[in-house]
Amino acid sequence: MKRKLFLLYGGKSAEHQVSIRTAFAVMQALDFDKYEVTPVYITEEGQWVKREALENPVKQLNDLIVKPTKEEQNSLTLFNNSAIISNDEPPVIFPLLHGTNGEDGTVQGLLEVLNLPYVGNGVLASSAGMDKVIMKNIFAQAGLKQVDYVSALRHEWEQDKEKVYRRVEESLTYPCFVKPANLGSSVGINKCNDRTELEDAFVEAFQFDRKIIIEQGIEAREIEIGVLGNDEPQCSVVGEIVPKAEFYDYKAKYEDGNTALIIPADIPEETYETIKEMAIQAFKALDCSGLVRADFFVTKDGEVYINEVNTMPGFTPVSMFPLLWKHSGLEYSQLIDRLVELGLERYNEKQKLRYTLD
Repeated sequence: MKRKLFLLYGGKSAEHQVSIRTAFAVMQALDFDKYEVTPVYITEEGQWVKREALENPVKQLNDLIVKPTKEEQNSLTLFNNSAIISNDEPPVIFPLLHGTNGEDGTVQGLLEVLNLPYVGNGVLASSAGMDKVIMKNIFAQAGLKQVDYVSALRHEWEQDKEKVYRRVEESLTYPCFVKPANLGSSVGINKCNDRTELEDAFVEAFQFDRKIIIEQGIEAREIEIGVLGNDEPQCSVVGEIVPKAEFYDYKAKYEDGNTALIIPADIPEETYETIKEMAIQAFKALDCSGLVRADFFVTKDGEVYINEVNTMPGFTPVSMFPLLWKHSGLEYSQLIDRLVELGLERYNEKQKLRYTLD
């Protein structure tokens, strides 16, 4: 009997197009003899559109992102709960959503309320991992080594811009990086070498979020590692990002292909063990489940700093996370199967909890 699998993709997010690319890649890799696959497209306006179940992996992308009809716009029957009401296995939801309204715990909260198994991180890990300020505060509490950072709210910036700029310059030195607190895929990120660039970066970052983070720039290699599992997470080999641009921005990631991904990265075994240990520590500090890509800085002196984790990393076959696991012996389709298994494992664990006092 095929397992029902619902793929959520698109989303009301600046990373809408990235999500579509991810979904298309996953659809092409799925074993349709094993899964009954139903795409659920979320428009840029936030409308959910359930498509017909796919019978084979050959499906044109345009067919999967057409706008909803008038009848579909108000439809609330997205998942068939009959399987839950009976004793059949419930469908598994695979949120292939990046950024806000998908990777930040909002969709995960909905799926928890519906009591449906889903792939990836839960509400807490998703929300904390999405907010770079909260994430770094948790890492600091866990004793993980990271670069210095400052945060700012749009409200305080609008009230006294000079005061906010001065706070940054008193805490950090140039160059520094300005980022929206709640976006991934390098959207809205700028490197700042002086006050003028800092002011321009603030204007751009605040277009995407009400809260931003400013991080100290350092000369270091960018090293990434994949983490897979629930209570007993495992790590992949490490990879290195070598952007030809000044840093790994959105264009370098998704448009010009002007970046080299070196897997496995050439680092000492001792450094690899440190990265593994810190990645698992970060995974557990955020109470993660399923998957995480953890990003690190490694200086020429061998110092290791955790930069961030991504709770729904890029997931096409040429994205870093799947490539790391491919080089660790897990092919793309096998990785998808493993993530579905981990989602079901966590769901079944939660079914043991009591919710009544009887």
